[in-house]
Amino acid sequence: MKKITSLVLVAILSLVVFVGCGAKKDSAAKGLEKVKEAGVLKIGLSDDYPPMEFRDDKNKLVGFDVDISKALAEKLGVKAEFVPTSFNGIVVALNSGKFDSVISAVSITDERKKQMEFVGPYIEGGQIVIVKKENDTIKSSKDLKGKIVACQMGSTGEEAAKKIEGTKELKKYDKVTEALQDLAIGRSDALVVDGQVGRYYMKKNASKYKVLKDKLTVEPQGIGVKKGNEELKEGLDKAFKELKDEGKLSEISKKWFGTDIYKK
Repeated sequence: MKKITSLVLVAILSLVVFVGCGAKKDSAAKGLEKVKEAGVLKIGLSDDYPPMEFRDDKNKLVGFDVDISKALAEKLGVKAEFVPTSFNGIVVALNSGKFDSVISAVSITDERKKQMEFVGPYIEGGQIVIVKKENDTIKSSKDLKGKIVACQMGSTGEEAAKKIEGTKELKKYDKVTEALQDLAIGRSDALVVDGQVGRYYMKKNASKYKVLKDKLTVEPQGIGVKKGNEELKEGLDKAFKELKDEGKLSEISKKWFGTDIYKK
């Protein structure tokens, strides 16, 4: 009787484990289905990174990534819902289920591939150096020795800035806008930032800043989804390719960058 009871218990436990594993797989497989049932694609982004995502003078959320997100959501037959989140904690928030996807100029790195799945790249980024317009002493990144360099905390800009040899101090900011303000008033000598962001500010403030010629890194940027959420990843990838073929991505690119970054 004890033997039979033990066998029954083993069978029950095995069934529980099997059902549990099946539920996890089923949950991952239905990621896109859940989004469609809810009618909303929740997107995490850091709303302080012009021209990718930022608040305009009416506090409306706008930007390249915002337009891309809306177009992707429309392709999936749902609405885009934005969840502003500090970039420094955006991966943790994604994995905790705060939102379905991250579309926030996230550079694809080997370390981040361990933390999330990527669709894309949807844009080719890279770190550049910005200095004040009147600064003639810094002509390349080699001239940053003994200088105070600024960057955004938790970004690949921070990683690139750390590799610059001989800097006096590395100042880290939550927001790029704050870093630019401090650069303008002389609290730092240079700012390491994504190329598209730097050039956007150059366009708006050509009298204040200039970009050094040398590029520190080349960084493809991707759309992030939670590990294991393969169906949502595939759905977003399909939607992205369709938008590219239809010319919608080119339209959004010209709007924000003045050029078609998707032109072959």
